[in-house]
Amino acid sequence: MNSHPISRRTILKGMGAVTVGLPFLEEMWTPRLHAADANTVPTRAFNVFFGLGIPAPLQKEGYDGVLEPLKPLSQKLLVMRGVDHVRADEKGSNAHYDGAAAAFTAEPPDGEAKAGGGSIDQMIRHAAYPKGLPAGMVPTLVGGTFFRRSRVGRYVHSYNPDGTVAATMQEKPRDLFDRVFGSLAPTDGSPDARRERLKRSVLDTVVDQYRFYTGQNSPLGHTSRTRIAEHLERIREYEQRAFAMNDKTEDAPPLPPNSKIPHGGTADPGGEGIDITLEELTSEWRLMADLYALAIQTDRTRFGSLTFLAAGERIRLTGNYEYNGRKVFEFNDKAQRRKSGSGGCSHEWWHEFRENKKNEELRAHAHMKMREVAYFLSRLDGKDSIDANGKTILENSLITISTESGDGRHNDIKRELSGIFHACTGAGGRFKTGQILDVNAEGLDVYNTMLTTMNVPKHLGPEKRTPTKIDSIRA
Repeated sequence: MNSHPISRRTILKGMGAVTVGLPFLEEMWTPRLHAADANTVPTRAFNVFFGLGIPAPLQKEGYDGVLEPLKPLSQKLLVMRGVDHVRADEKGSNAHYDGAAAAFTAEPPDGEAKAGGGSIDQMIRHAAYPKGLPAGMVPTLVGGTFFRRSRVGRYVHSYNPDGTVAATMQEKPRDLFDRVFGSLAPTDGSPDARRERLKRSVLDTVVDQYRFYTGQNSPLGHTSRTRIAEHLERIREYEQRAFAMNDKTEDAPPLPPNSKIPHGGTADPGGEGIDITLEELTSEWRLMADLYALAIQTDRTRFGSLTFLAAGERIRLTGNYEYNGRKVFEFNDKAQRRKSGSGGCSHEWWHEFRENKKNEELRAHAHMKMREVAYFLSRLDGKDSIDANGKTILENSLITISTESGDGRHNDIKRELSGIFHACTGAGGRFKTGQILDVNAEGLDVYNTMLTTMNVPKHLGPEKRTPTKIDSIRA
C-alpha cells in the first residue's frame, strides 16, 4: 500500500458537472491530524428551521415535554430559552413574516424577498473563507420540505450580509441530489431528457476512478477501499430514492412523478392548506435530510439552511404518530378541528394556545417536529460523520436551530416575538452544550456573541448599537 496521505478534499470527477466527494479516510490523516489540531476541521455553519414554533411555557418543561426527541442528543446541544426578537416586529405584519425573517438574522425583513441583514451561516462563511471556498464545492446549500409559499422568508433561511437570498431553494430530492453531485448532462426539461436521466447514475461517470481507488494500485488500505465501495453504494441508494430509479436496463421504466408531495402552486392553493399523511411528509423530509447530511459528510458543502415546514405552515395532517415504540397521537387535523380549508389546518392550534389548557394537538405536532429535526441532527453524529479530530460533524459544526414564534398568538407582539426557541451545537467546543439556559436576552446579542465566538469580525444590527455579550452561552 502507498503510505502517502491523500487530501481531505480528494474527489471523484466525472464528465460534465458530476463531482462525488469521498468520505473521510484513514489515509487522510497526518501526524498533525493525529494531534487533533482544530485547524484541520473545516469551519461549518448551518441553520435548521421548523415552522410555527414552540410556545415558551412548553419550553420550560425541558426534555420531559415536546423536546423529548432531542434528549438523546442533549449533551451535544445548548438549548437557549428567552430569546427576544421584538426588534424584528414590522407594523402590520406578524411572526409568520417578521419572526421567520428574524430567525438567524435577528432583524426584520426588508421587503418580500430580502432579510434585514446576513444570517449566521453566511456571516461565518464570509469571515472564514474571504477568498471563497475550495473549488468544486457548493458554496451554500439551501433545501427543505415546506408548503406555505407567499413570502420567501417563510422558507429560505440563509442570507448574504446584504440580506439577499444566499442560494436557490432546493425543495425536491431530485433537485437537491443534482445540486450536490451534479447533472449528467444539460436537460431541456422535456420528458425524453428526464427519462434519459433516469436510465443513468452519476456514478457511471466515475467508474474508472472508483476502480483505481479500490484496485491493487490504490493508495488506500483494505478498510478504506471497503469504505469507499460502501460510500458510493450509499450515494447510489440515495440517488435511486430521489429519482425512483430501478436497476439500469436498456428498457427504462416510464418517468415516475418527481415527488410524492405537492410542490409549486399546488403546495399552497390560495393559502387554504393541503391534506397530507404523516408518512408522506416524513418520508420526503427524511430523504432530503439524508441527502443534505451526505453533502456535508462528503465535504460538498459547509454552509446553508434546511427547513422542515415553513413559517405559518398550513397542512391538514393525518396519521398515527409513534415515538420510541409508543403511540403519541393520532393526527387528524380536519376532523379534530371540525373545519375545512385553512381553518382545519394544524396552524390554528398555535393561535389557540393557552397556558391553562392541555394543548394536546399542538404538543403532538411540536413533538413530531422535534423528532424530525433530531433525525437530521443524528445523521451527522454517527460513524459516517467522523472528522479529523475524532469528533463528529455534529460536534464540530455550528448548527443553529430556531423558528418563527414564541407563542403563536398575533394579538401580543412581546408574547409572539419573545421566548423564541433556540438551540445550537458546540462548534468544536466553543459553546456550552449539555445545558438548557435561560438567556433572557435579545436575539441580536445572542447572535453577535455566537459570531464573535466564531471569530467573525463583523456584527449584525445597527452599526452604532452597543452590543451586549451573552457570555453564559460560551464554553
